[in-house]
Amino acid sequence: MDQKKFDAGLKVRREVLGAAYVDKSIANADDFIKPMQELVTEYCWGEIWTREGLPKKTRSIINLAMLTALNRPNELKLHLRGALRNGVTKEEIKEIFLQTAIYCGVPAALDSFKTAQQVFAEEDE
Repeated sequence: MDQKKFDAGLKVRREVLGAAYVDKSIANADDFIKPMQELVTEYCWGEIWTREGLPKKTRSIINLAMLTALNRPNELKLHLRGALRNGVTKEEIKEIFLQTAIYCGVPAALDSFKTAQQVFAEEDE
């Protein structure tokens, strides 16, 4: 493991997903899932999210569309919260999901709209 990339990834991951969530994920990682937590932190966050080519807001927009296409609601919840932290507005999220309805399918987009409603309600509390 590249400790420098892991540390940089951990910093960005905490900024986007929230320190409490990230710290809990790492603390609760047993021997089975620990390698996956390390891989995600080092490569997804330390290698890609730290690149200068795209701002975090754009990366969040792309992730919302891809997670809708892949129909991954658990990851979508995390990245919805991250998108809000990265400055993506609810109006922009709505437009992202309308766009995905055409290119990824209406059922996938509907699930994303429903997931977003849940996240927005939790964030508004």
